[in-house]
Amino acid sequence: MIFDKTVLLPLGVDDAFALVTEPARLRRWQTVAARVDLKVGGEYRWTITPGHHASGTFTEVEPGKRVVFTWGWEQPGAPADNMSTVSVTFEPADGGTQVRLVHDGLPTLEAVAAHAEGWNHYLDRLLAEASTGDAGADEWAAAPQDLTELTAADATLAILQRVLRGVTPADLDQATPCSDFNVAQLLDHLAASVGNIGKALGATVKDDAGKSPEERIADLAQPTLEAFAHRGLEGPVDMGFAQLPATMVASILNLEFLVHAWDFSRALGRDLAVADELTDYVEVLAQQTISDQVRAGGSFAAPAPVGESASSLDRLVAFTGRAVSA
Repeated sequence: MIFDKTVLLPLGVDDAFALVTEPARLRRWQTVAARVDLKVGGEYRWTITPGHHASGTFTEVEPGKRVVFTWGWEQPGAPADNMSTVSVTFEPADGGTQVRLVHDGLPTLEAVAAHAEGWNHYLDRLLAEASTGDAGADEWAAAPQDLTELTAADATLAILQRVLRGVTPADLDQATPCSDFNVAQLLDHLAASVGNIGKALGATVKDDAGKSPEERIADLAQPTLEAFAHRGLEGPVDMGFAQLPATMVASILNLEFLVHAWDFSRALGRDLAVADELTDYVEVLAQQTISDQVRAGGSFAAPAPVGESASSLDRLVAFTGRAVSA
């Protein structure tokens, strides 16, 4: 059974091909995180929405013309026969490039309907990204239905990455709510924290400070979260300085992603929109993670005062010691 749809992108074929195959472009319209080895026999893994990971192998790659890859869902409960094939072809046309996506080998009508809903959603976002340069935040990634430390980490990463896309070289010297860090220093802190967690999980991570802020953090977070998804949340993680419960390490990632997204937003003078369900959940993780002993070590200040009518996000950042009225 097949899903087949064509859209006209107002781009040349090379730019259209890049939007469909390059991780930095995929994150703008389809994925939260993406790993791509774009060659025949190369593998990919995409976090489509928090907790939902598609992976497979490229079987055909013709730059600017065609790409074909196997498609399967990783998460527990996915049917054994869930492997199918996606082909995307690119044809020059008046006004841009015709992009035809064919998803073949879907096992049931229900699978066709489910994948059609997904592809229609993402092809609309692809067209928006190609037309305006900004597909906007993906509401499907905003508030996962089944929140765990790992699905929340995917969701908070999506928020952070969108904020970081707006950071320019001119912003790097701006002060942040973290009194010890300007934007550049906070990026270094965040990169070191995510990278250290990735290494503790056995992931291969490399920090490239020459990349854009969004690409730098995304390229550290993707292998870290992939390693965590494969490892699971049972038992301790050896962080070098201590053995910490895996749930606590995942909670730390949530705080790093979401609270620093707020820090960067404040530094840039922008508002940050986050679903209350997600901030409520991360606030619980913060309460379980930030003990008096942790505060005494200097990582967090005492909780800041916050009004009874404060938003869920304001309550979270106040608990980490930040002045929400600043």
